[in-house]
Amino acid sequence: MHSISVCVGSSCHLKGAYEVINELKRLLEEYSLSDQIELKACFCLGKCQDGVSVLWNEKVYTSLTKENTEEFFKEHVMIFI
Repeated sequence: MHSISVCVGSSCHLKGAYEVINELKRLLEEYSLSDQIELKACFCLGKCQDGVSVLWNEKVYTSLTKENTEEFFKEHVMIFI
């Protein structure tokens, strides 16, 4: 099973980490991927200055927001599955 880890540390939390998590949950359900991809919260991916950080497929992506999460999902997650 693959996993997406979203940082919920102080900086990412203040920049909307839980909005990103909710959007990822919605997308996983919409595309019926909840059984293939586990969504996790984590603390500090080392990119605090760059907004909400996400670890996917051993790479850290930064600056995620509720508004650009779907674009990230389609560009990086959907093409891998």
